[in-house]
Amino acid sequence: MKPRRFLVTGGAGFIGSALVRHLIAETPHEVAVIDILTYAGSRSSLEQAAVSSRFRFFHDDIGNAARMQQVFAAVEPDVVIHLAAETHVDRSIGDAGKFISTNIVGTFHLLEVALAYWRKLSPARRSEFRFHHVSTDEVFGALGTDGSFNEASPYQPNSPYSASKAASDHLVRAWHRTHGLPVVVSNSSNTFGPYQHPEKLIPLSILNALEGRPLPVYGDGRQVRDWLYVEDHVRALTAIAEQGEVGETYLVGGTGGTTNLDVVKAICGLVDRRAPDSSIGRRDRLIAFVADRPGHDFRYSVDAAKLRRDLGWEPRESFAAGLAKTVDWYIANRAWWERLRPRLEPDRRVAAAER
Repeated sequence: MKPRRFLVTGGAGFIGSALVRHLIAETPHEVAVIDILTYAGSRSSLEQAAVSSRFRFFHDDIGNAARMQQVFAAVEPDVVIHLAAETHVDRSIGDAGKFISTNIVGTFHLLEVALAYWRKLSPARRSEFRFHHVSTDEVFGALGTDGSFNEASPYQPNSPYSASKAASDHLVRAWHRTHGLPVVVSNSSNTFGPYQHPEKLIPLSILNALEGRPLPVYGDGRQVRDWLYVEDHVRALTAIAEQGEVGETYLVGGTGGTTNLDVVKAICGLVDRRAPDSSIGRRDRLIAFVADRPGHDFRYSVDAAKLRRDLGWEPRESFAAGLAKTVDWYIANRAWWERLRPRLEPDRRVAAAER
């Protein structure tokens, strides 16, 4: 494999840091990270990669075009993987401005800098350059009881978060069609695993179960999600960046749909077995149903047949095995998440469950 220079935006976040650790451990590539280090980013998630001479870090904002020009000039990337984004739906409902600024305006500035950089490359390097934009299946809206999203699914975002990601997807495609920038796009299902911020459903439920706090579940908990283990996701991202066809979109899906309630119940059973606490008792007694989220999508399901067929990718972890690994990681890495808990704004789901 020919070593290449990767530039990963949002590389201190959950999926970004997993990708960086994978690239350093499993490939010969050089990796530079750009991250503004909001509440969702942590340098501690990059400690394993940071010891490598092939790793660099830039504490910068993708919305700062002047700084992005300097970073591109310093790194001279062959591949850009754009993961920097605001991603939490609940936060987008309460403060959509940050999502517009980062996900739409930030992506615009990054595209402009990447385009100018790409145009100055030699013909050989121009032909090899890739701008990989990482997005979500939520841009397609909600499904009923049947069917799955695929690359031809129409866009129908239902939250400020998914609308901002849909807009960024359209910008990336426009820069390809209008300016020729060699892009690839991936839309993935819900990702979970180690190093995920405690505001998300799975880590929030694990930590609350460990601490004997309420386990909030929106509505009746019957919303269905297609869960993808983070290591499977980053292997897909690497394959798409290295082998994906310019201008194409690839959907990255997990191993089937699971209701939110079943996810939380499975976490309760795992925590009960791994960390029994007689003062807490059975964790499923902590489940508390709270008022549903506005505009809550009922079901997501992703058909990753194109990715499997064209790039030979397959998920390796079942949901059950990945969830067990995730619970074990949070139990073993209390120091990592305890630093984030004080920075976590009061979760309205927990607040509702505790009333």
